[in-house]
Amino acid sequence: MTESTSQLVLHNYFRSSSAYRVRIALGLKGLPYEYLSVHLNRDGGEQFKPAYSARNPQQLVPTLSDGGADIGQSLAIIEYLDETRPAAPLLPPAPLARARVRSLSLAMACDIHPLNNLRVLKYLSGPLGASEEGKAAWISHWHGVGLAALEADLRRDPQRGRYCVGDTPTMADCCLVPQLFAARRFGMDLAPFPTLLAIEAACLELPAFQLAHPSRQPDSE
Repeated sequence: MTESTSQLVLHNYFRSSSAYRVRIALGLKGLPYEYLSVHLNRDGGEQFKPAYSARNPQQLVPTLSDGGADIGQSLAIIEYLDETRPAAPLLPPAPLARARVRSLSLAMACDIHPLNNLRVLKYLSGPLGASEEGKAAWISHWHGVGLAALEADLRRDPQRGRYCVGDTPTMADCCLVPQLFAARRFGMDLAPFPTLLAIEAACLELPAFQLAHPSRQPDSE
């Protein structure tokens, strides 16, 4: 496959965990991109505006634009980047290791993150009338369940190295760091998860993780 050289544009929001994953991936692969903010709370949510809805009918961030094509969903974007720009791969070559990276990534992106997503929390406190205490309990419960399972899984895993799978960062690490950032933002105590914290510490030594942090984005509040 010929490596793509077209200009990348990332439509994202500084605090979105999904967008954070893609920023890390772009950094690890050394890919320049244009940063376009889609503010999820301004003017009722810029993701609902016609121009963005036409680009991403799910009205979610991120969206990666590449040569006239728009790609949604963070894990699909990361795998697309690996397929079109294969230098510094984020999925290992061996099938078992690739499956392991996907398994861990999906556990975070599909099992933990969606239950604490902005639109879910707004629905809880809006139409369902959950109190702030009830919403906090929801967040704590689902984060706790998900992170405890992830901690137990990684603690016993012989494929784990300095990072989630081996000694090179993968898509799984791109998911882990934003998930722990979100957990802290919601006041979670992460002391029960030493394996996750050790992997996070290794990741945060790398410039790609540091530069992708929400506080360093142009739309950071």
